[in-house]
Amino acid sequence: MAAADQTARPMIEIVDLHKSFGSHTVLSGINLKVPQGSTLVILGGSGSGKTVMMKHMIGLLKPDQGQVIIDGDDIVPYGAVQLEQLRKKFGMVFQAAALFDSMTVYQNVAFPVLEHRKELSEAKVRALVKEKLAVVGLSGIEERYPADLSGGMRKRVGLARAIMLEPKIVLYDEPTTGLDPITTDSVDQMILDAKRHLGVTSVVISHDIASAFKVADNVAFLSQGVIVEQGTPAQLRHSTNPALRAYLSTWFDLERRS
Repeated sequence: MAAADQTARPMIEIVDLHKSFGSHTVLSGINLKVPQGSTLVILGGSGSGKTVMMKHMIGLLKPDQGQVIIDGDDIVPYGAVQLEQLRKKFGMVFQAAALFDSMTVYQNVAFPVLEHRKELSEAKVRALVKEKLAVVGLSGIEERYPADLSGGMRKRVGLARAIMLEPKIVLYDEPTTGLDPITTDSVDQMILDAKRHLGVTSVVISHDIASAFKVADNVAFLSQGVIVEQGTPAQLRHSTNPALRAYLSTWFDLERRS
């Protein structure tokens, strides 16, 4: 995988981000840059604050302190109307794809444009759905239902839906959780293909170390509300940080045995 240009303008920049819920501190001073067109994987255990950080990126949460700069603008002061416009820059691929079971693939993928581009004709919407499904390597499945699809196909349909509004940023929430190794590999390839063919900036929340190291240009390891280590996969492999070494140790053992 070719390395992203780390001198590129940050598409996402987080500066001194703090967030607590009551007396419980979740984030305590996050600093992070995601260059345009790159893929960042946020690694960390359950409860480390990964999802809370992602919710700040899309404006679902406001920080107690700090800045969240998206495409050059600090979104923290944004009101509801500005946030609605901001979110059109994002596509979201949910953990279990989050497709509507009662809708066909066509209806699922078309959903964003039917909500936000009501001026488009049905013929144009159908053409867009066909185009986006082709981008993710699927064709001719528009009239099938999610129950008829494999796990990997559902993820790809989820990505097709996520890119319908031509987002600049795609967020992936635990994309390989619960998948078998073959399907996991296909989802990893999907993330790589989206970056290569669409030029999107990607942020992946994960606890899957092997997947993270395959798809990431950079990895940020989150522990106890702070990023304790960040860098390329190669740099994290050789980190001496005790928390990160402990987190990676089981995977290293499995890798050595394989």
